[in-house]
Amino acid sequence: MTALGDGWWRWDGPSTASESEGTPTASDLVLDYAFVLDGAEPPVPDPRSAWQPHGVHAPSRTFDPATLTWTDGDWRGPRDGQGVLGGVVYELHIGTFTARGTFDAAIERLDHLVDLGVDVVNVMPIAAFDGRWGWGYDGVGLYAVHDPYGGPAAFARFVDACHARGLGVCLDVVHNHLGASGNYLARFGPYFTTAHSTPWGPAVNLDQDHADHVRGFIVDNALRWLRDFHVDALRLDAVHELRDASPRHLLADLSDAVAALAEHLARPLDLIAESDLNDVDMITPTAQGGRGMSAQWDDDIHHALHVTLTGESHGYYTDFAGGAGRDEAGPLAVLAKVLTCGFLHDGSHSSFRGRPWGQPVDTEHVDARRLLGYLQTHDQVGNRMTGDRISAVVPPGLQAAGAALYLLAPTTPMIFMGEEWGASTPWQYFTSFTDEALADAVRAGRRAEFASHGWSTADVPDPQSPATREASVLAWGEVDEAGHRRLLDWYRACIALRRRVIGAGPTRLADVRVDVDEAARTVVTLHAPAGRTASAVVLNLADDPADVPLPRSGGRVALAWDPEGTTLTTDAVRLPGGSAAVVLW
Repeated sequence: MTALGDGWWRWDGPSTASESEGTPTASDLVLDYAFVLDGAEPPVPDPRSAWQPHGVHAPSRTFDPATLTWTDGDWRGPRDGQGVLGGVVYELHIGTFTARGTFDAAIERLDHLVDLGVDVVNVMPIAAFDGRWGWGYDGVGLYAVHDPYGGPAAFARFVDACHARGLGVCLDVVHNHLGASGNYLARFGPYFTTAHSTPWGPAVNLDQDHADHVRGFIVDNALRWLRDFHVDALRLDAVHELRDASPRHLLADLSDAVAALAEHLARPLDLIAESDLNDVDMITPTAQGGRGMSAQWDDDIHHALHVTLTGESHGYYTDFAGGAGRDEAGPLAVLAKVLTCGFLHDGSHSSFRGRPWGQPVDTEHVDARRLLGYLQTHDQVGNRMTGDRISAVVPPGLQAAGAALYLLAPTTPMIFMGEEWGASTPWQYFTSFTDEALADAVRAGRRAEFASHGWSTADVPDPQSPATREASVLAWGEVDEAGHRRLLDWYRACIALRRRVIGAGPTRLADVRVDVDEAARTVVTLHAPAGRTASAVVLNLADDPADVPLPRSGGRVALAWDPEGTTLTTDAVRLPGGSAAVVLW
């Protein structure tokens, strides 16, 4: 290679066609290659490799996105150009969405999502990682598509198939760390720094010497997915671990670069941050000094829903149970605050963190669609010891109640795959590292984590066992079974109703009123934006039937979990125990 200065090297590659054969085509130039750095053997793959067909330790293979065939020339973006905000997002993992665990197999199930009413498919990380199976958060080839899923061409087919059905695609990307197996990036330059630490070790170098090239590496990666693979949005993993003391944060630079690309492509492109900071600076435009994300995950919504429905109150759930030392008297009061204010921790004390946490949301002016609400996510299911879903913990009526709360809220809703029919399959933590020492360390770490909570280590599924992944694969045959079908119909009905009552434009938390009765275990959330249909989600979380007072008289029941047991009087709804209804005015 030829040194170009400032750490850059170039090699244009061989021509496989002679002059008599004319100009070589892209397919002529497919080749495998690797780098020998300063004479050190063995050769290592390209950090910007698009394709690792033989694994993350093997040579890279060239891939030209110009060879891809697309049929989405008329695609204007999710929801006919409206973008992700306010649409229904569906999080899925390619490796367990189907038994085959490939992009092509996932295409065969996309019509289910269309029928459900989904707008955007959130695909968990597909960057190349070590082994056949894994969650994807141990990626090391950040530019490469995991080959066991089908590789880059198959991913393009998946995106094209989504667009053909009116589904947008949000890709989960991990820029805050690389996995432990196959991570050769540090050998190519100062991509990491000990000036900051993260749960995975030294931080990605965003603010030390030569950080401009590292920042460029990340921004280029994001733009590539959006431009070359026609992706509509990116979900950025754990952005609070992007440690950056620069005058301008990496996320602001990324946001501006994506906005410029969106203007060039004439379609919306969104960035969704996973952040535990509870700070609306994350979703404040860069022109106003913010980091410019389109939206952010709101774990407080999940925690409040989970504690309300299950009664669990350990670990980070403790504050969401209310009680001593909090202004909120109980879990329903906490739920009311979260649904009207966005966050529980908005400058209040977090006992889990041992200090005040978060910032308040301006409920009058912040677009509520910029917060994603959910009942389950890959983290909140998979990080439980046995990967048990909410449907394994509470009766269907209570899950239906929780689903109605977030599906009919002014925030942007997200469903975790299989949630909509109460899938009986767990979603467990699994890996398939080829390094036995690393595999043993992962096993030991997983067992130690739950042993510290008093669990028997014998009950912890072995992450490296193929059976753990197999147990996590969705059982699609359940969809047509009576009990599962009832819940699926409820999710469909809630989503259809959402389209009628929420509207297409910005929404406000200020338009939400929540009335709770801790003793009776009843909840009423009224969403009444000016000039639109008012809707109330009414819950009876107790075991016995109850008359739940309404904030307005009149109205009609538009949806009920138990239609035969639900009756509407002038100013109250009588609901069976563990049930929900939706009233419209």
